[in-house]
Order: sequence, then C-alpha cells, then structure tokens
Amino acid sequence: MKGFKSLAGQLMLWITVTITLLWLVAVGFGALVMQDEFGEIFDSALQETAERLVPLVSDGLLRPDDLIAPRRIEALRGPAEEEYLTYQVRDATGRVLLHSQTAAVEPFGAPLEVGFWQAETGRIYTAGTPDGTIFVQVKDSASERQEAMMEGALALLLPVLLIVPVTIAAVWFVVRRVLSPVETLRAAIGEKDGGNLAAIESAGLPQELKPILRSVNLLLSRLRAAFAAEREFTSNSAHELRTPIAGALAQTQLLLSELKEAPSRARARQIEASLQKLAKLTEKLLQLARAEAGIGMTETTFDVADVVGVVVTDFQRASEDAGRIRSRSALSAPMLREGTADAFAIVLRNLIENALLHGRADEPVDIFLTAEGNVRIENGAAPLSEAELAAVRKRFSRGKTVAPGSGLGLSIAERLLAQMRASLVLTSPIPGRVDGFRAEIVFPAAG
Repeated sequence: MKGFKSLAGQLMLWITVTITLLWLVAVGFGALVMQDEFGEIFDSALQETAERLVPLVSDGLLRPDDLIAPRRIEALRGPAEEEYLTYQVRDATGRVLLHSQTAAVEPFGAPLEVGFWQAETGRIYTAGTPDGTIFVQVKDSASERQEAMMEGALALLLPVLLIVPVTIAAVWFVVRRVLSPVETLRAAIGEKDGGNLAAIESAGLPQELKPILRSVNLLLSRLRAAFAAEREFTSNSAHELRTPIAGALAQTQLLLSELKEAPSRARARQIEASLQKLAKLTEKLLQLARAEAGIGMTETTFDVADVVGVVVTDFQRASEDAGRIRSRSALSAPMLREGTADAFAIVLRNLIENALLHGRADEPVDIFLTAEGNVRIENGAAPLSEAELAAVRKRFSRGKTVAPGSGLGLSIAERLLAQMRASLVLTSPIPGRVDGFRAEIVFPAAG
C-alpha cells in the first residue's frame, strides 16, 4: 500500500474505485430494468399462447364428452425434451382434457379465471371460451425466467470486467501525465540542500504551481543570503581573534628572551603555554563556527588528490612528526567531489592532527586514497570499544588520552563532511589487526 501514499497513487485508487462502483451500479440498474422487460416479454408470450390455443379447442377439434382420460399431445420432434411453455386444457369443472408433452396430469394450481397467476414453480396465464366451458392454462418455469435473468446480467457484467482494466490503464496514464509537473517540482525541491541552493526553473509549470515555486525560490534566496552573511562574519571574526592572540604570544616570547631570573621565566612560559592553547582552541572554535555556517555547502567541486597532497605537504614541512606521515594513492585519474577545497582541507587537518596526537609516537600515520576516491587515515593505538567510538564523536569529548586537544576535531570533520554529502567511518581495531584506529572519509558513489 506504500504506492497509495502518494498523491498520484491516491488519485488513481479513488478514481478507479469510483468508476468501478459507478459501472457496477449501472449494471445493477440495467439488470433491474432488464428483469422488468423480461417479465413483460414472458407474460406477453404466455397470454398470446393461451389466447391462440382457445379457438383450437373450441372449434370441435376436441370434444370433451368423448374423453374419458386426459389426452397428451405428443411432440413431433422425437423424445421428450425440456419445454419452455407447458399448457393444460380444462373444462368448467377443472378436469384436465388435454395437456402438452411435459405437463403434469394433475391440474395446475391456478384457478379457472382469466388472467395471470403466480405459483411457486412458475407463472400461469388462464384464457377461456366466451361461454366459460373450456379453459386453457399456459405455464412457464420460474427457473427459466431466473436463468434468462442471470444470463442477461452476466452479458452486462462481462463488458464491465473488460472495461475496468482499460479504465485503470487510462486513469494511470492521465494521472501521471497531469501530475508530471508536480513530480518535477517535487524532485527539484528534493535536490535542494545546503550544497545546492540555486533557484528552480519555472518552465513548463502550470499556473497552480507557480506561487509555490515563487515561495520556494524566495526561501532559497534568503538562505543563500544568510549563509553568505554567516561565512563573511566567521571569516572576519577569525582575523579579528587571531591578531590579538598572535600579538600577545609574540610579546610573551619576546619577554621570555629578555628575562633571566628563573621564577619570572617560569611564569612567562606558563603564559606562553596558555596563549598557545588559547590560540589552538580559538582556531578550533572558528573552524566549528565556519562549519556551522555551512562553508562546505556549495555547488563547486574539488579534486580529492590535490587537496590531500597539499595538506600532507604542509604537515611534512611544519610538523615535528613529519617523518611519521606516509601517503599513497590508488587513484589513476582526478576524482572530483562536491564541496570546497577549503572545507575538505579543514577535515583532513583535524583527522591527521588527531592521528598524530593520539596515535603511538613510534608508529606511522598512513594516509591512503582508495580507487573509489575515499580517504583512509590510520594510526597505531589501543583498540576502542563501540561505546568509546561513540563517545569520541561527541563535542568536547576526548576519550582516554592525556594528549592536548579540545575534543572538537571529529565534530568539525563530521559536520563539514555532512555538508559535502560524505560520511566519516571510525573503526577500531583496524581490519586485519588487533589494534589501531582508522578514520575513513566515504564519499557517495558517483552517479
């Protein structure tokens, strides 16, 4: 019944049911009218037959005084067969003088009065001579009338059984054709998300749908403006926050170079460490703000291999653990994905930083580009349980580690990847090993 939840399915169902019921009602009324007409035809046949037999038996062809027992009229067509009409000729006393081949010898139950009589087994018409000495009673079978009625009703119903499938096919064709603009608009709206906020074209839409389209396009326009404002705000905020922190850190490091006394230098180093921690936390918060602003939602594309190469090169140049980073690729051609290179670079930096910070210092961090364009980042670490894997995904949750950090890296990465229609799969231990941690960026299959 899932198909009937749609507008087209419901229209098809109700129109088909309504038309079918109307056809059946029409057949019912037709059967009733046909029953009345058949009754008139049968009654007319009974009356005409009886009235034609009366002159035959009153012209001396049959003399009641000469009859001792009822005489049966033998059929000329051979052995007795079923007769639609049976008749009896009776005198004024009710004695049967003559009867048809299959008629009973016992008198019919109808009285000797001109007119129709309804018996349980059939309908009888009585006709008599003017002097009332001879009566002819003609009877038809109730089963014959019922059989004729059933055959007539079936003749009306059979075309309906053929028409209903044709009606269903016609309804399906018409409904699908008429509602095709609705389906087109539904599909166009369904494609809209944070990465696709372009206006929807109005070509080919009927007048009833154009107000809906205008409202949707207006909403998309407002969303584009809101996202642009948030991105601009977070970008400006990043510069405004980094500058004073960087200045304070530089002044502290200059002060350290001038201080000679141990107690003062120790306090200055504490200030330097706090400022560095604040700078890193500020950077993460700015990244989170940019992710919340939707910097990954765009209609542009980037090459996965190019971004991975740039980020790995930056780590190898600037990181103290550059020797631990190993990168390899199974790609043989550029792999374009939806999103921005900046957002994907933020994802990679967070995942590689986590691998360097929380992985074993004596084991490498492997970065591997699969043939499908996915990115795997693996590092040595103690295996994690399912509960621990779920916990590290939460914001400000850092798991069982003493390494510095804010607990925002995975949250930022997941947020940005969702905007790029990708996902982050965490696995521990690494398949084929008893320990290790893998973070894999999985993009949707190209289609």
